[in-house]
Amino acid sequence: MKKDIKLIAATVVAMGLLASPIASAKEIVIKFSHVTTEATPKGKGAMLFKKLVDERLGGKVRVEVYPSSQLYGDKAVLKALLLNDVQLAAPSLSKFSKYTKQWALFDLPFLFKNPQALNCFTDSTKGQALLGAAERKGIKGLGYWLNGMKQISANHALINPEDAKGLKFRIMSSDVLKAQFEAVDANPQKMAFSEVYNALATGVIDGQENTWSNIRSKKFFEVQKDTTISNHGVLEYALVTNKRFWNSLPTDIRMQLDQIVKEVTVQVTQFALDAAVKDMQTVADSGKTNIHTLTDSQKQQWVSAMKPVWAQFEDQVGKDNIAAVQQCNAKN
Repeated sequence: MKKDIKLIAATVVAMGLLASPIASAKEIVIKFSHVTTEATPKGKGAMLFKKLVDERLGGKVRVEVYPSSQLYGDKAVLKALLLNDVQLAAPSLSKFSKYTKQWALFDLPFLFKNPQALNCFTDSTKGQALLGAAERKGIKGLGYWLNGMKQISANHALINPEDAKGLKFRIMSSDVLKAQFEAVDANPQKMAFSEVYNALATGVIDGQENTWSNIRSKKFFEVQKDTTISNHGVLEYALVTNKRFWNSLPTDIRMQLDQIVKEVTVQVTQFALDAAVKDMQTVADSGKTNIHTLTDSQKQQWVSAMKPVWAQFEDQVGKDNIAAVQQCNAKN
């Protein structure tokens, strides 16, 4: 009888030891919340990330993507991220002012000559170091995701800075962007991305600034009579996660996810470059908005009006970072 009891006990223990690895192999769920459609560079990047995770980590990690503010807008998503209610987000760098002031660098008007200069900086030692600026607040930067250069629109032609005077322009939550429009005597209005179309359609605001992919995908061109190719700013996203969550992942899984992020980041850049050309053409072909190209002289007037904003924020964003960007401008 005692032998039987010992045999049963030994069997139970053995079964427990055999079962424990299976029991501990719980699938990790990563919720990825963002505000754009799946047709944008960011939307495509999110879906590519999900695809590669499914292929390489299926059964270990599951990615759930929630586009178009289905879960959270950009303002709320960072709070949700810190609570671990979502594990990935990709807000514009403009949205992080509560967590780091340094990323306001990317909002300075006419700082980046073109997307190539932007990528030159973000790939540099200084750019990569800057990616960790919000870690002390619990937000870990995983990569920079490009959207593109910003254009400006309204219901009349914006050719000279004086044309913006008195107009209400939607901006993201950024003190730099506020100062940028105040520099041309306009009235900046902070507003969620999901509210912009209706605000334009109803006249709550007069104009907006955005990339061609966002102008096309959210159909802003349908409710704006004029769009100016200004390339006055950049829209760059930070792919971020909860630092504690990311560091708690098994080392092998975290390393594979890091590699996937790097691969997707390269593809997002290409998505953005392709979209800038294709979406601009789509908007032009629609015939619903007049597209204006500035002469060098006209563009210089905008630069002269807005560039003094740099001095207001240079201590905040770092004079050395501004200098590093200018070096990239010289190369590109």
